Amino acid sequence: MSDWFTIDLIDADTYIISEYRHWEETHCYLLNGTASSLLIDTGLGICNIHDEVTNLTDKPIIAVATHIHWDHIGGHRYFPDFYAHKDELHWLKGGFPLSINQIKEMVMDRCDAPTGYDVNTYEFFQGTPSRILDDGDAIDLGGRIIKVLHTPGHSPGHMCFWEEGKRYLFTGDLVYKDTLFAYYPSTDPQAYLASLEKIAALPVERVFPAHHSLDIKPEILGRMRNAFQELKTEGKLQHGIGICDYGDWAVWL
Repeated sequence: MSDWFTIDLIDADTYIISEYRHWEETHCYLLNGTASSLLIDTGLGICNIHDEVTNLTDKPIIAVATHIHWDHIGGHRYFPDFYAHKDELHWLKGGFPLSINQIKEMVMDRCDAPTGYDVNTYEFFQGTPSRILDDGDAIDLGGRIIKVLHTPGHSPGHMCFWEEGKRYLFTGDLVYKDTLFAYYPSTDPQAYLASLEKIAALPVERVFPAHHSLDIKPEILGRMRNAFQELKTEGKLQHGIGICDYGDWAVWL
């Protein structure tokens, strides 16, 4: 097992695979069904996440990114069977709005990289998904049904994943404790609010974010929704506002 990854158990069939040696502290999630396994996000790609995953499941593995950003698709190259949202397919075909040098800088920013790692070998993953996803689609793992929720705002094709049977919500970069990013040109603050309204209406019992603290309770969904609604009322739900701080989380507009 690589010391780059930290493995935590959620339940007997669900694991967290974390990258704590990078400042973003990315969390990937492995959901094992009776027929197949789903890996939600594949991290930065600095180390081989496939080796970790195959120690945790003997089922066929499907990879899916909450969105097509470098810290969520880095390990996709190890998984030929991967799904993606229809609104971000162009980012997998050369259309990503940042240069490879900009991405490499972010990969190495505040990163305790393994000895011998050469960022010059880094490539931004490109490929054709085996399945194209849209809002409301279901991923059947055998004994576990994962529902796709299109939740744009942080990115155009951002997805959250809802497992009604366990009342688990995997929120990607839409919800986590720290500063949410909604200032990039490819972000949409108004869509962000609509997405928060969508997930805050669910009977969630556990929230699993893509970054930072795992001590996060479902009540934060309503607090974030309310804060975004207030920003809209005040005419501040737009790019250029700056950072709005709410204590255990913030949003950069």
